[in-house]
Amino acid sequence: MCSVCGGRRAAGASPIRCVGERITATGVPEFREVAWRAYDEDKEIMRAFGHQHNISICLQSKGPDTIVPIEGEPELMLTYSLPEQGITFRFKPATFTQVNYEINRQMVSRVMQEMDFNEQDRVLDLFCGLGNFTLPIATKAGHVLGIEGDQPLVNHAKDNAQFNKLTNVEFFVADLSKDVSDQIWARQKYNKVMLDPSRAGASEVLHNLKKWDPELVMYISCNPSTLARDAGILVNELGYTLVKAGVMDMFPQTGHVESIALFKK
Repeated sequence: MCSVCGGRRAAGASPIRCVGERITATGVPEFREVAWRAYDEDKEIMRAFGHQHNISICLQSKGPDTIVPIEGEPELMLTYSLPEQGITFRFKPATFTQVNYEINRQMVSRVMQEMDFNEQDRVLDLFCGLGNFTLPIATKAGHVLGIEGDQPLVNHAKDNAQFNKLTNVEFFVADLSKDVSDQIWARQKYNKVMLDPSRAGASEVLHNLKKWDPELVMYISCNPSTLARDAGILVNELGYTLVKAGVMDMFPQTGHVESIALFKK
């Protein structure tokens, strides 16, 4: 039974169109992804549900630009916190964040523990997003630079650094799938490096480690195959040793895992 509008209304609702279908080996559709029309009466029910449970509900008719809150401010800001590090993040509904809040908290805490940041550290956080690792690191390290290819994410990261009153952190926009050696931040030295790339991995940027020569490299990955490829580069070409590795159940009840690997020179 639908917990929002009830079984009878859910059973009587009519889809606009089928937007996706998964076929089993027998040729029978296993499920369909359906686009539903939200009527005014449905919106009132969803508003009441939101009030009852103290949550904000957004509607999305097409792409990310069509997300609107069902009521309230048009520029809805969401938050999540990392209480162990005293950090709060503000972001918009379409902003990329880690999907599993509890596992993310544990993952950030593990990174902080294993990297053992101190005031002498200059840290480079590559593929930093909105600063999920960058800002916690800045609570311990001397100086942190976060690099991200998406300008809106960098804007969020800068705003969140200011919101959390962190002054020892900088953010830059850069396409890390291309040569970045001529950029100002890439010509500096770092003794510890964080990597949290997309499923494509980080092979294009790894060779810059020769110049930075960090003592520790922490690699977070959502794709074991590209992590294995990049670990080969770190160990066989750049002289690092894999000292610790593990997996986290970031995506429960799926075939995907988040991996964490620590390399030391």
